[in-house]
Amino acid sequence: MIQWISGKVVENYRWSDTVFSLRVIAEPFDFKAGQFVRLGITVGGEQLLRAYSLASPPGASILDFVIAEVHEGLVSSRLAKLQPGDSVNLTQPASGFFTLDEVPDGDSLWMLATGTGIGPFISMLHTDKPWNRFKRINLVHGVRHAADLAYQDQIQQWQQQYPDRLGYQPVITRETIPGALAERIPELIRSGQLETALKTPLDTTAQVMLCGNPDMIQESRSAFAELGLAKNTRRKPGNVTSENYW
Repeated sequence: MIQWISGKVVENYRWSDTVFSLRVIAEPFDFKAGQFVRLGITVGGEQLLRAYSLASPPGASILDFVIAEVHEGLVSSRLAKLQPGDSVNLTQPASGFFTLDEVPDGDSLWMLATGTGIGPFISMLHTDKPWNRFKRINLVHGVRHAADLAYQDQIQQWQQQYPDRLGYQPVITRETIPGALAERIPELIRSGQLETALKTPLDTTAQVMLCGNPDMIQESRSAFAELGLAKNTRRKPGNVTSENYW
């Protein structure tokens, strides 16, 4: 049964003009890394709510939601204006099956995200589970502009903590930035550029998780199918697990 709990904003951190992290403290509740809850605000006596994945690890005292502000969006534009001390409502229990419990074993784990789809992966990487299960983890983050590359400091900390085990590849489509790839993720899969850049084979020894815009996910799944990597389901385990992020 869905219940509402009250949260209080402790920080509204701006990554860029359009991407922010809303950090909230609320009474503790259980969730798995990769799951989502709904955030709600009251407007004109009506409760407006949207689903957002948690970027914080299970058990964290502060809940982190990375959010894209949609121009004239009913909810995101209002969440973007919240300041420390403001109230926001959350639903519990958390929902969703985009978790590592649903992913079969493999040699490598590829986490491919666009935009704020990186949030669930940040939550997962905060836990021991991916590091205990996979020899190599590759995080690929596709954005339009470099300013939207969130969690850079945290990613660098993980790379220092797990040398040679975490690969990170930014993909920036509207700017030319040293070290970043510029084509769309499905094209990088087909061309082999992702394998080359991260020095890891994309074959049936790999497990892939996709989170982001539906077009990227659909096209990437087609590209992986061409490589022999099948969709992963509970009924028929495969190599590619995905979640549309809107």
